[in-house]
Amino acid sequence: MFKSFRGGIHPQDQKQYSRDKAIETMPVPAKLVLPLRQHIGAPAEAIVAVGEQVKKGQCIAKSTGFVSSPVHAPTSGKIAAIAVQPHPVFGTSMAIVLEADGEDAWQEGVLVERDWRSLSNSDLLEIIRNAGIVGLGGAAFPTHVKLNPPPDKKIDTLIINGAECEPYLTADHRVMLEWPDKMIEGIEIALKLLGLNEAVIGIEKNKADAVAFLEKKCQGKPIKVAALETKYPQGAEKMLIRAITGREVPSGGLPADVGVIVQNVGTLAAVSDAVSHGKPLIERVVTVSGGLVKEPKNILVRLGTSFAQAVEWCGGLTGKAAKIVMGGPMMGMAQAGLEVPIVKGTSGILALAKSDIGGGKERGCIRCGRCVEVCPMGLAPYLFAIWGQRDNVEAAVKEGHLLDCAECGSCVYVCPAKRNLVHYIKLLKAKNAAKRK
Repeated sequence: MFKSFRGGIHPQDQKQYSRDKAIETMPVPAKLVLPLRQHIGAPAEAIVAVGEQVKKGQCIAKSTGFVSSPVHAPTSGKIAAIAVQPHPVFGTSMAIVLEADGEDAWQEGVLVERDWRSLSNSDLLEIIRNAGIVGLGGAAFPTHVKLNPPPDKKIDTLIINGAECEPYLTADHRVMLEWPDKMIEGIEIALKLLGLNEAVIGIEKNKADAVAFLEKKCQGKPIKVAALETKYPQGAEKMLIRAITGREVPSGGLPADVGVIVQNVGTLAAVSDAVSHGKPLIERVVTVSGGLVKEPKNILVRLGTSFAQAVEWCGGLTGKAAKIVMGGPMMGMAQAGLEVPIVKGTSGILALAKSDIGGGKERGCIRCGRCVEVCPMGLAPYLFAIWGQRDNVEAAVKEGHLLDCAECGSCVYVCPAKRNLVHYIKLLKAKNAAKRK
């Protein structure tokens, strides 16, 4: 019996484009654009000057608070500018523009071999923090914060998210198949930090090769593999926790409130790189896919590379894209074009044709209840459209439990009236945040 949760949907996974494509390393572009906002929390602060020569792995922007993360030079070269640049999430952001010198030379003293078992927890957390590691599943929450929960949160379970439930995306799948030793070491480091004896890797059954491979690979180790039903949004933290443990995160709560910490597979591979080898987060695996990409691939790419350069490395587009998306088609961010940089939270770049995205004219709600049936949080999504049109933020928050919505888009997917429910939900959340400020 595969583990699952209430609600959810079964969109075509579209993973056939890239799931069998091994990770391919993309060459370093001539120019990299590195936003100071690549994580949840306070933006980083530039500590270099225009015209300065930097080396690969050098810290070029420091963190400015506990919930913050530094930025490192992905290659060696010259700082060409520090200015407002396009950003795939925020529209624009202050960024450091780095012109590569072609040498790709590491800063002296960055790479260092360590035995993590001999290090204290405070040393491990400091290494992870200084390496600029954040959640690579898309949320980009600073990892050193997540692995250092408050003392009043009694953590008893570590879940590793290998579900990758979004259509098209296969980067995590390839990490599990190609970098298992790094991922497992990262898991063991996380277990040490949390004081736990065992972790569980959750993987959807449509990745049967990864399930079988990691079950064998983890024999004799404090790691179990849980096969999950293939259902969206299985990879959402609260759904993953419910499917694996049966626990339900309370309204307005966090996974730590029910004793659970969730980490992405790629994040833990990056933890291994940082702790055991001194390598900061300067690159990540990205799926470049969609019906219009000539050669869909999973590529290891330096942060700051433009979407356009990544797509070009995959053969370019075969036609005009109806939509460019960062991430998956359900929860990803639509882009105005390809001239935006890859950031730490960029798990995928999708170029979709009109036939890939469906759509249709939005009509009035017919009260069919399908959105209620599929909502994994047990909400009534159709009401948010009504509250949004009436600007009734208070009712949405208090009566509708607006803040529990994960914005997964399951409601939009099944709505026969083509109601853009997530649009109203995002609008209401933004207005609520503004009122609270």
